[in-house]
Amino acid sequence: MTGTDTAWVAPANEDQLRAWDTAEGVFWAGQAELFEHSLQRYDDWLLRAAEIRDGDHVLDVGCGTGSTTRAAAWLAGSGTAHGVDLSSPMLMVAARRARDTGVGNATYLQADAQVHPFEPAAYDVLLSRTGCTFFADPVAAFTNLARAMRPGGQVALLVWQAPSQNPWFTELTTALAAGRVAPAPPLDAPSPFAFADPMRVADILTTAGFATPECEPVKESMYWGPDVHTAERFVLGVLGQQLSDADADTRARALTNLRRTLVKHYSPGGVSFPSAAWLVTSRKTA
Repeated sequence: MTGTDTAWVAPANEDQLRAWDTAEGVFWAGQAELFEHSLQRYDDWLLRAAEIRDGDHVLDVGCGTGSTTRAAAWLAGSGTAHGVDLSSPMLMVAARRARDTGVGNATYLQADAQVHPFEPAAYDVLLSRTGCTFFADPVAAFTNLARAMRPGGQVALLVWQAPSQNPWFTELTTALAAGRVAPAPPLDAPSPFAFADPMRVADILTTAGFATPECEPVKESMYWGPDVHTAERFVLGVLGQQLSDADADTRARALTNLRRTLVKHYSPGGVSFPSAAWLVTSRKTA
């Protein structure tokens, strides 16, 4: 049966809970179909790397609205897929979609995977599609996740490469900056790019109890909507905080720049930007 429960978070992750469980989570839940479509081209990469077999028990970290959890559940067959996330609005969508599509072996939990008391050695596969980069203490988080994995269990993570390799970020933030200095996301703190450095990823995972990971570069288009208007609303929902302190003139210039940028990336298939990720694979050591 599908469902959701709630749990406590580490104090250092309380800001993430406030963001994902309120306005930010509500936005992503409301844009579930577009959100899931945006990264869909990466799903085959991630699921192949996860090597899910019939009977496996899969843990999907940062599952969002649940598309990867549902896919993992289907591959697991007689096994299960368990999605965890901080966002109750997104998890409500995930549970409903699993129920509506008849995926009865997918379950969901609102939890901070950094501290949640998972059953020891309960999972054969750990996967995450861009959802594992927001931990305040990633070593503590992956140490906790390692305890939940069976020896030899497979790990497959899809994480962003550096911003310089991701025009979806650099072009959109430059457009919204409207001549100001575009923000540079931290590469060693919770952010979409926190796992952009393969050496840092290797240090985190090996310290936590996993084998030295392999980081394979993969590139796909990131989808932002079927038309410029839809893409504009999606971009402003994702990156609009960049305009929070802009005056009226700056905001007008930013929106003009954004529309021009989106038009350049529009085709009959919709608005798409190049993107680049690392496919990180490893195993739980004995």
